[in-house]
Amino acid sequence: MHDTAAPGTLYVVATPIGNLEDITFRAKRILTEVALIACEDTRHTRKLLNHLDIHTKQTSYYREKEQLKTEILIKKLLDGQSIALVSDAGTPALSDPGSVLVRQCRDNGIPVVPVPGPSALAAAISASGMDNQGFFFGGFPPGKKSARRTFFQKLAHLPCPLVFYESPHRIKASLHDCVDIFGPRKAILFKELTKIHEKSFEEPLDQLLKIVEDGIRGELVIIIHGAPEEVDNKPDNLEELLLWYREQPDISLKEAVRCIAADLDLPRNMVYQKALSVWEKK
Repeated sequence: MHDTAAPGTLYVVATPIGNLEDITFRAKRILTEVALIACEDTRHTRKLLNHLDIHTKQTSYYREKEQLKTEILIKKLLDGQSIALVSDAGTPALSDPGSVLVRQCRDNGIPVVPVPGPSALAAAISASGMDNQGFFFGGFPPGKKSARRTFFQKLAHLPCPLVFYESPHRIKASLHDCVDIFGPRKAILFKELTKIHEKSFEEPLDQLLKIVEDGIRGELVIIIHGAPEEVDNKPDNLEELLLWYREQPDISLKEAVRCIAADLDLPRNMVYQKALSVWEKK
């Protein structure tokens, strides 16, 4: 049983994604005042705390132990201790551990206060120049090829920009699937945002794939242009679609097959064989 004292507060604190000067005054104060800092990696956060001359006690809070550590932290919060939740970089619970703890806090009536600041998502969108009236954020795509392709296929028809995080060792595989599913759409790849070697590349997806062919370092954000507007008079069956695509300027047989297979959810090989006979009559 817990006493009737008010519970502590969980502060969800954004920390720099690279440049330590991006820490906010408020974040520094909160990290100093709380009883405990829950960190995705205590070794990583210790570097930031040393830089800021902060000596608050830390505890680990990483993905594999998220449920177990949540139970421990909830007890401390109910006992009146305030806790700051931080990830290795950026805003916690945004493709990083934290959502389980936040949900449990809300279920237990524990105040949850965001302390906003650096975010790779916001930074990339702001520097993309794309129409940001709306966008889809997919976090990290699935690691397994089949799941990743299914994930991308479900998004292929969205008209808004598609934003993803990706790691250096998986970006080549992800871009290969993007080229296959999204075709020649333009995209922007950001690497090491806010760091010394920060750079962005704006190219069609197949060109971005060539850029990463020999490897690339740093955490990555990719923004892919949304699907082009559907043409109202586009037919909805295989035979008529093939004839329609055949008459469109600048559409190759390969691109037509990719689009039709995705539109009608048909095997690409079957569509390709049918398309060959139609294109031969052109």
